[in-house]
Amino acid sequence: MLNAILVVGAVVGALQAIRAKRLLVSALWLAGCSAMVSILFYAMDAREMAVIELSVGAGLVTVLFVFAISIAGEDTSDVRAFVPKPLAWLLVLISIGLLGWMIIPTIGAPIPGVEPSFSEILWQQRGLDVIVQSGLMFAGIVGLLGLLADAKVPAKETAAQKQAATSIPPPPKALSQSPAIREEAHV
Repeated sequence: MLNAILVVGAVVGALQAIRAKRLLVSALWLAGCSAMVSILFYAMDAREMAVIELSVGAGLVTVLFVFAISIAGEDTSDVRAFVPKPLAWLLVLISIGLLGWMIIPTIGAPIPGVEPSFSEILWQQRGLDVIVQSGLMFAGIVGLLGLLADAKVPAKETAAQKQAATSIPPPPKALSQSPAIREEAHV
């Protein structure tokens, strides 16, 4: 029953992400959908996939979407869809049917009794997943830092500015006019 509720919640979140008029609201619905999928993974004993989905899908991707939306703005334009709606719905229904066809045989399948240790799963069986997730997180952080960095545009100096920067400035007028002050400055 819990799995059905989580699947329905994920599908509703995905549909709302598509239907939302504002990009920020759509990004938040997508984060909710990803969180539901990660809970579903955890309930199906795919704990590593749940952690990856939660950290990358609901966390990193949502942060990048929100940051990109805040920089670019939410100007919406009425662009016609590339795929007609009936064809899109047909593809969605076919995908759901194929997913159900693949899941139904696994409902009554027995779960193996021997479970390896966490370190064995993490580094031997799922080592590539850990490396890929680390790379994605690193790329996301570097991309975020690149977006947050101030743009440094090299200033082009004119010949007069270069000459002024290398020459010794003249003394202030007050010092050059008074001989007493000039003597005190040299002593």
